[in-house]
Amino acid sequence: MFDLSGKNVLITGSSKGIGKAIAHQMALQGAKVTISSRKEDVCNEVAKEINESLPEGSSGGAVVIPCNINSKESLQNLVDQTHEKLGQIDVLVCNAALNPFFGSSMDIPDDAFDKIMSANIKSNHWLCNMVLPEMKKRKDGSIIVVSSIGGLRGSPVLGAYSISKAADMQLVRNLAVEHGADNIRVNAIAPGLIKTDFARALWENPEILKKATSRAPLQRIGLPEEIAGMAIYMASDAGTFMTGQTITIDGGQTIT
Repeated sequence: MFDLSGKNVLITGSSKGIGKAIAHQMALQGAKVTISSRKEDVCNEVAKEINESLPEGSSGGAVVIPCNINSKESLQNLVDQTHEKLGQIDVLVCNAALNPFFGSSMDIPDDAFDKIMSANIKSNHWLCNMVLPEMKKRKDGSIIVVSSIGGLRGSPVLGAYSISKAADMQLVRNLAVEHGADNIRVNAIAPGLIKTDFARALWENPEILKKATSRAPLQRIGLPEEIAGMAIYMASDAGTFMTGQTITIDGGQTIT
């Protein structure tokens, strides 16, 4: 039920962290995946790593399509190039996000606030609308948005980012309602503290790390691969009756 052979998957922000883990694990399940970020050289290294790790005879593979998610034209090129290199897009994973500010919402500059909202919400809105028409025509498709537990509660240092991640959860619900009749499933994953470069400011600070992990039942930081399994579930036949949901993967942090 978790086999992704024959599936083509477009993944933003897939040159490192959670996006890279999702791409790698999906390729191991037989999917053809795009590796996409702004730095083409890094994307090439990741694609090479994935392709060399696949067992002989695997239907999986990785191709590279650089993209700047803040540009609508770049996103459209990402979709067009995926069609050229892979064919139809069966699964879309909106993973790329940014957070250029760490601190009180009272102190965030307007341009940083705008960048967060544009990259974390509007780019996902754009990209989903670019891919939805072909999914609706086929009456099949899966869209996955990587959100965050930041969208489930307030934060004294990640206010704007948390607002954007809450909006991503609502984007998923809206799209699920709008397009469910066409057999399109739209879900979100809300990771907790994961050991990625993106969250380095949190887990590199011993005091913050101790505070975050000590109140979680599993009492440790998560790894990118531990998020990838849920993405595979959402993309595969195993997840065909789930839509509009946000699944929290945080070591239990939000239940305490």
